[in-house]
Amino acid sequence: MQGLIIENISNLYYIEAKDGEIYEAIARGKFKKDEIIPTVGDKVEIDIIDKKNRKAIIDKIETREIYIKRPKLANITQIVYVVSSKDPKPDLLMLDKQLAFAELLDIKATIILNKTDLDKEEQFKAIKNIYEKIGYKVLETQAKEKKGIKDVKKILKNNINAFSGNSGVGKSTLINGIFNADITQEGEISKKNKKGKNTTTSIKLYKIDENSYIADTPGFSTFDILEIESRCLAKYFREFKKEIENCEFVGCTHIKEEKCGIKEAIKDGKIDESRYKSFLKIYEILKNKEEHKKW
Repeated sequence: MQGLIIENISNLYYIEAKDGEIYEAIARGKFKKDEIIPTVGDKVEIDIIDKKNRKAIIDKIETREIYIKRPKLANITQIVYVVSSKDPKPDLLMLDKQLAFAELLDIKATIILNKTDLDKEEQFKAIKNIYEKIGYKVLETQAKEKKGIKDVKKILKNNINAFSGNSGVGKSTLINGIFNADITQEGEISKKNKKGKNTTTSIKLYKIDENSYIADTPGFSTFDILEIESRCLAKYFREFKKEIENCEFVGCTHIKEEKCGIKEAIKDGKIDESRYKSFLKIYEILKNKEEHKKW
């Protein structure tokens, strides 16, 4: 029988099978031998060994379309980046890092600006303008009041969605609002330092409806995009790509060179300077990691 891995706890896997039942399964030894680890999001074939108690064995893992090492997640079709408008303040460097990651994976990326009611100066509007101009879909929400939830549900349809963002931005509150139930534990913002306390400890797919799921993913906000080489980073900034061909030098790093297409685009207002500053910081992080590896 075919199914989808919706949760993994230690060596146990919970499979949503085609018959609608949830089976507790273990993986055949051959996977360990072949150094393949079944992952949440994997499409699998299972042998049912106990129908009454819903016990099964994973016999085959279908070819993965997408695989993320950390957190381990397969076959997602959309990453939803949740950014807090206030408390904690927007972390645009992290957002830009993760958008580059989505471009690398070649999957949809949507941005949610949450807690807009706390941003009395409405600075979130400038953020929204920057990313909509690039071509990303940006939604505004007030998760605690369940405002904007209907719009979020629409973009989740027919996708395996990974929710990402720093602790405290409201991911779990949004998910609970979508299901109208407390299915995930809500984080509590530390009043002392305004930083979130991470409460989610395991990856699980929550089913919204047929072919629509949400993955609440601990660790997603702290990943390193080391799969991207520093010299290739500009390709994964969506609005940079078409400007690269205007660079005079082949292999332009878009940092110290003159007559750089990206720098000219910033002067002309085609590229927002905040995105370029993120690019410089991420480039430096990747470059330092590469230099460190050489030693």
